[in-house]
Amino acid sequence: MATPTVVSWEQVSVPTPSGPLPARAYRPGTASPQGWLVWAHGGSWRAGSAQDWHGATAELARYSGFGVVSVDYRLAPEVRHPAMVEDILSALTWAGEQPDGSAGAPSVPSAPPVLAVGGDSAGGTLAASAALVCRDRGMPLAAQVLAYPPLDPGCAAASYHRFPDMFPTASYLMAAWQDYRHPGRPVAADGTRLHSTPFEAADLRGLAPAVMATGDLDPVSDDVHHYGRLLRAAGVEVALREFRQTGHGAFLQPGRGPGGHPTASMRGWLGLALRRLTSPNAAETLPSSPPWS
Repeated sequence: MATPTVVSWEQVSVPTPSGPLPARAYRPGTASPQGWLVWAHGGSWRAGSAQDWHGATAELARYSGFGVVSVDYRLAPEVRHPAMVEDILSALTWAGEQPDGSAGAPSVPSAPPVLAVGGDSAGGTLAASAALVCRDRGMPLAAQVLAYPPLDPGCAAASYHRFPDMFPTASYLMAAWQDYRHPGRPVAADGTRLHSTPFEAADLRGLAPAVMATGDLDPVSDDVHHYGRLLRAAGVEVALREFRQTGHGAFLQPGRGPGGHPTASMRGWLGLALRRLTSPNAAETLPSSPPWS
């Protein structure tokens, strides 16, 4: 299986209604990327940065073939939802204006790029919420790539209590949800509902296909599996893998040992899964094991 061996990156500035938003744009190899994946880092909506996630997002670009825009979205408690989701949506708009696949280069007339949105942990929650807005606004989205997003503010699922001492604990996450969410039901200027979690949405039909991963020791794992079932029931294509003996934060961990297959790491699997989803006829394919579910 051939994958690009070089990933270049540059600091970029994404225009938003609240002012310029810093981001890092990663580009795999020397050819134009397959599309752009806007990535929201984890950190319980209160911490983290594109710099902290540098190695993980660079590898994601390498394995997916996508350019990755890693966004330094605004953090709680200085701001609250929906500010973070709006930042991700601004980055998607910016990425959609890069038709030549070169971040920061002048746009030239051509077909719009393939767009996807994704994130890990709290960033996955933001990405899933942004995917709902894209659907409601009729903005084409090829995929939502979600690594172990917490989705229930009440942290009521059995997995939170099955692993009560594993990070993140239910009490920790409930406090983070309180810092993140704004009371009420925010609506954008165009009337689009801005969900703080996709569990708030009454209808999931028509959403972008989902690539999701979690660990069997992750307290949020039941949230992920439940969302996968809801999406499938709504007719949405879902590829979901649960990694064995794996807790929260696995997206930040590299592959297990030199020479191992990229799918041994969560970020490698997510990247290759996105590549397969958007280019089913490409030479790169996922092996039969680990399986799709």
